[in-house]
Amino acid sequence: MTKPSDSAVHVVQEFWRLMATNDFFAVKEVLSQDFVLEWPQSNERIRGATNFALLNTEYPARGPWVFTINRIVGGDGEAVSDVSVTDGVLRARAISFFTVDDGSITKIVEFWPEPYEAPFDRSQFVERLE
Repeated sequence: MTKPSDSAVHVVQEFWRLMATNDFFAVKEVLSQDFVLEWPQSNERIRGATNFALLNTEYPARGPWVFTINRIVGGDGEAVSDVSVTDGVLRARAISFFTVDDGSITKIVEFWPEPYEAPFDRSQFVERLE
């Protein structure tokens, strides 16, 4: 039986807390032995917690990564997070779909949407997000 502390939302909160330390090997604490991360936009798959930690350690950054959780929703075995990410220069947003089993993340499918300008002047209908 899943304990309340092992809910997917709690595990995902812990994942982002560990990511915020910038010690990406520490994140392995919440990743399963058969962990997989998929990035459909770039058609890439990362297998294993060690590859995940190494990739994040080697990723070129201008400063420490800062993660701001905008929202996490989910239940016992699945959760979705909306997180803003910055290294002080780069600013991005990640939408991540987590699968959690027995308190460990087994899979993440993650999307990094690019901001874009509105395709036509629709200012009379909308307000700008700032």
